[in-house]
Amino acid sequence: MPGIDPTLVTGAWREGDPPGARTFADVGDVLLESGAILPDVRMAYETWGTYDGGNAVLVLHALTGDSHVSGPAQPGHPTAGWWDALVGPGRAIDTDRLYVVAANILGGCQGSTGPASLGPDGLPWGGAFPALTVRDQVRAEVALADQLGIDSWRGVIGGSAGGMRALEWAIEHPQRVERLFLLATSAAASAEQIALSATQIDAIRADPAYFGGDYYDGPHGPLHGLDLARRIAHISYRSEYELAERFGRTVQDDGRFAVESYLQHHGAKLVGRFDANSYVVLSAAMNSHDVGRGRGGITAALGHITARTVVAGIDSDRLYPLHQQQQLADGIPGSASLDVVKSPYGHDGFLVESDQVGELARGLLA
Repeated sequence: MPGIDPTLVTGAWREGDPPGARTFADVGDVLLESGAILPDVRMAYETWGTYDGGNAVLVLHALTGDSHVSGPAQPGHPTAGWWDALVGPGRAIDTDRLYVVAANILGGCQGSTGPASLGPDGLPWGGAFPALTVRDQVRAEVALADQLGIDSWRGVIGGSAGGMRALEWAIEHPQRVERLFLLATSAAASAEQIALSATQIDAIRADPAYFGGDYYDGPHGPLHGLDLARRIAHISYRSEYELAERFGRTVQDDGRFAVESYLQHHGAKLVGRFDANSYVVLSAAMNSHDVGRGRGGITAALGHITARTVVAGIDSDRLYPLHQQQQLADGIPGSASLDVVKSPYGHDGFLVESDQVGELARGLLA
């Protein structure tokens, strides 16, 4: 596995690591959709700007993101902010006038309660960590907002898996969401999205070092499985056109196809900063996504949204194709027509195309 430390157990943030820019909030027990109670939940979050009682914006990250939306790489944050071009003073999401909050997702591995966190017995949860749904994750975010004293968000913004949570916020708590930005996301996980995620989960579970999720006291974690899962995912994150244009059939001096080397690089990067159990838990939660479940179907559920909404998709996105965003634009009351971001980068365009995405965000939050 090129570039991967063979002794690594997990890339999760753990107690004793530098906190970086994180703040931690203990939000208490969270009642899950399954009826189980997840005790003593802690949420890691970051903020930018000054809260004036009406200017709070919630930014929700995707599958392998975290609370570090803006700012440099530093101890505790192995990478720079994943939306640094959009969030900051004078930027599209302007922290000179907005109070921006970003939390690590429940079940994640960068400070919020997840499988690598210590459970009630004082040991890492590991394979005993309960299954989560997107709605469970939003319940934890609601508890955080309550603790921060934020009754209403001026804006809730999310792309991909973050868009799933943004939708749930706007449907379950319409009185708390004034404006909504949904980017490269869907009303429900499709069969193809479920298939891709389930295959990635199986790749992790098939790693001999997985041990049913209880690998934290072993010599190393399920590095190979997580690496493979990320490579599978990354193929779907980019467009066929981009891969063809960038790599074609080029073979490197070491005998590897250039595109093969590229995928191995991204697999190794993720292994160094993520946790295999979190990848399993979060991927399964994404597969649970269906805003219509228990609400009379998707159309009825979308009808609960009262927020002023922008829906955007990426024209080359083969993972979350435009027809999924069209369904949202058609179903949300008063929603504008679908905004199409033009990009050769596929699904990752929502992270890369900062000028186009920023223009949409700036207009919504003006």
